[in-house]
Amino acid sequence: MRLHVADHPLVTHKLTVLRDERTPSPVFRQLTEELVTLLAYEATRNVRVSPIEIQTPVTTTTGVKISEPRPLVVPILRAGLGMLEGMVKLLPTAEVGFLGMARNEETLEPTTYAERLPEDLSDRQCFVLDPMLATGGSLGAAIEFLFQRGAQDVTAICILGAPEGVAAIEKQVAGRDVTLVLGAVDERLNEKGYIVPGLGDAGDRLYGTV
Repeated sequence: MRLHVADHPLVTHKLTVLRDERTPSPVFRQLTEELVTLLAYEATRNVRVSPIEIQTPVTTTTGVKISEPRPLVVPILRAGLGMLEGMVKLLPTAEVGFLGMARNEETLEPTTYAERLPEDLSDRQCFVLDPMLATGGSLGAAIEFLFQRGAQDVTAICILGAPEGVAAIEKQVAGRDVTLVLGAVDERLNEKGYIVPGLGDAGDRLYGTV
């Protein structure tokens, strides 16, 4: 597994505002979109492209276009939806699928309650969106789901991660082509499985539920 942790003052600044409990939901959503676009820039560094000849006002030249089959962006419902707009702004030609997963607050284990994905993901580059990498259960299950559908190249984008979650994903995906892009790695998980210092429940803060 390749791990990339963003090291940029704009990322740190936006994360600081996201962490602040006084930040209202509309501002939280806007900053999440901006932050994801910054992370997506790194996450798509190895997106597949093919050459294309174009005509400029001066002459012909060769550039590149996103290769077929198009990349697939998969937000994990519900909090991952808050990251989708920032991702597709940078990669507008990507297809979008959805994967609904919820964490049992007692066992901390993930359950899948909905999916809208192509049946065959062979030779597809997949980008999974999930704001918080805590225990790694939900993200790990999502990545496994994609590989079972035939995916061979998966990149996960998370705003924050805990060391425990990073270690769990690294262990689970050993031998597979997986990249993990994070805005920051925080200190630890608390006894309830929340990231410390973290930013609270990303889904609740995105959509105003308390």
